[in-house]
Amino acid sequence: MNYKMPTKAIITDAGFASRFLPITKTIPKAMLPLGNRPIMQLVVDECIKAGITEIIIVATPEGKPIYEDYFNNSVNHIRKQLKAQGKLDRYAPIQEILDYPKITVIEQDQSYPYGNGSPIASARKFIRDDEAFIVAYSDDVVFGTSDVKTLIDSYAKHQDAQAIIIAQEMPREVLNKYGIIRLQDETKMTLHDIVEKPKIEDAPSNLTSYGRYLLTPDVFQYLDPKNTGLDGELWTVDAITRMVKDGNVYVEKTRGHWMTTGDPKNYNLASLYYATEFEDYGEALVDFLQK
Repeated sequence: MNYKMPTKAIITDAGFASRFLPITKTIPKAMLPLGNRPIMQLVVDECIKAGITEIIIVATPEGKPIYEDYFNNSVNHIRKQLKAQGKLDRYAPIQEILDYPKITVIEQDQSYPYGNGSPIASARKFIRDDEAFIVAYSDDVVFGTSDVKTLIDSYAKHQDAQAIIIAQEMPREVLNKYGIIRLQDETKMTLHDIVEKPKIEDAPSNLTSYGRYLLTPDVFQYLDPKNTGLDGELWTVDAITRMVKDGNVYVEKTRGHWMTTGDPKNYNLASLYYATEFEDYGEALVDFLQK
């Protein structure tokens, strides 16, 4: 079956983020900043640049009101104060957020098992049976391009796709830290499976899979709470791998630079990269670090 081109994206931030405690007991992990914007906003921006018109953020019960406030609260008292001070230009970043396309924030279904597939399954009712859709993990940020646009452009060429996933080539010495792609057909760039954290010598390629996917509704028959995998969790990768038997799952290489923010070390590396590359004080920061 050919599905309609994606117009919706599911962005997930429904985990406990225990490696970031104590700050994440109060603030969702994807609300941690890169520069003066939270990680979540960068992922939303990536989707908007690709033409996505509806975004569903899947959050924890504690995170839901925080995201709703961030994307919907116009803080008019701040606007009035800035206007009185002749500094209304400082309100522009807030207006940018308020002008975003439709953003709906939902809670992950608490009856579902732990795992990165459960937030996607929780958003099932927002996806029509005749449309493909985007999934983005807020742990992952992409600089220099929109992976979401790459996925949509690829789907325009591969209407037979059951799914399309993004990959980045990584150095051999870190292949044991990620999910590594095994290709079924290297010319067509179709997926065979994804090997989680293989021994370096057993890695089937240097292509690392991360959280940017174009999926079709077929995935929901596999993202069933009963289909748990390792450690009793519901894994998106397991569902995508099962989809291979139904048809082609294509692999696209990122045109940008992916970094994970999923742990404090990598979050701080991504934060430094963002600040030095994209903030107007980046040069001063580089100078400070060199000294």
